[in-house]
Amino acid sequence: MPRIVNARVIVTCPGRNFVTLKIECDDGTTGLGDATLNGRELSVASYLSDHVVPCLIGRDAHRIEDVWQFLYKGAYWRRGPVTMAAIAAVDTALWDIKGKLAGMPVYQLLGGAARDACMVYAHANGTTIEDTIAVAKAEQAKGYKAIRLQCGVPGLASTYGVAKHGARYEPADADLPSESVWSTEKYLRVVPDLFKAAREAMGWDVHLLHDIHHRLTPIEAARLGKALEPYNLFWMEDPTPAENQEAFKLIRHHTTTPIAVGEVFNSIWDAKDLIEHQLIDYIRATVVHAGGITHLRRIAALADLYHIRTGCHGATDLSPVAMAAALHFGLSVPNFGIQEHMPHTDETDAVFPHAYRFDAGMMHPGEAPGLGVDIDEALAETHDYRRAYLPVARLEDGTLCNW
Repeated sequence: MPRIVNARVIVTCPGRNFVTLKIECDDGTTGLGDATLNGRELSVASYLSDHVVPCLIGRDAHRIEDVWQFLYKGAYWRRGPVTMAAIAAVDTALWDIKGKLAGMPVYQLLGGAARDACMVYAHANGTTIEDTIAVAKAEQAKGYKAIRLQCGVPGLASTYGVAKHGARYEPADADLPSESVWSTEKYLRVVPDLFKAAREAMGWDVHLLHDIHHRLTPIEAARLGKALEPYNLFWMEDPTPAENQEAFKLIRHHTTTPIAVGEVFNSIWDAKDLIEHQLIDYIRATVVHAGGITHLRRIAALADLYHIRTGCHGATDLSPVAMAAALHFGLSVPNFGIQEHMPHTDETDAVFPHAYRFDAGMMHPGEAPGLGVDIDEALAETHDYRRAYLPVARLEDGTLCNW
């Protein structure tokens, strides 16, 4: 029976901030969990160090479900992104430990592979439609079978989701929140033109996706979904803020464009009504933000009853630990749909050496015991934390946007 004897929170910034929990057992076995909450990293680090870690010492590392229930129900103040990211880190690290002790990759402990590999989608963005399509064709040439398209909006100085000046895209862009200007009208004019041009240039044998970033009202999202129907999108993501889940009924009644939502969800309760009323097609909750592998499997199981598939968030604000966990999860669940893939920098990969691999638009977590990810702690210490915030948007008249 492996007993937890220590747990440490490691904060590092190899180009961007990551929070990692490392759990150690009395037999020397260790496990890693990602606890990164983009723009609020130190809040989770504190919650783990000050409140969670003291409760772990002496516990049986094999009792994953019991530990999950203790951390969720025992705190009284349930849910929320900070709490659930902390629970996710513990849960993921314990699955890593269990896999290492069993000498098996985590996906084997989850019932084995339900497919040969996980289809992933790339990001293509550019200042203009032409720039975006050029990037998309380059990603297609790398073997990606699915590509998310975002382009700049004419008349706006910057657009969320689009990298600046050809740099790598990173939404947390300043040590205090930057402010940008947004116009829904201008955005709605350009997006259908983007996908019309993409189909003409790329054909129909590639899946195309688009992220709205919660920026439309329900009727505006319905109009956009209808306008995009001729281009057969794989999905339109986060069409409107999901706090009011009834709003998705209006979108659903007006368009057959598939809907994906949930990267900001942190529990099954956030997704319950959307799933049970079949208002979405893909659930994008993540291992790190939705309570770990244990809880994400519950969300997937509920979704499976209603023909809804998974499409987990996988941007670079999640560490390679979270990417590995997502691939083990995705390889094993029956209703996997697709996995987002934004390759990490060489700096990040050096801090987090890993066994997962990409080939011809697909990814596999590898056969290493556990998650198949390690952390170079000495190298991690050389990358100091840098405060970073996500941007805030205002309408052209100065009104702060409500998303």
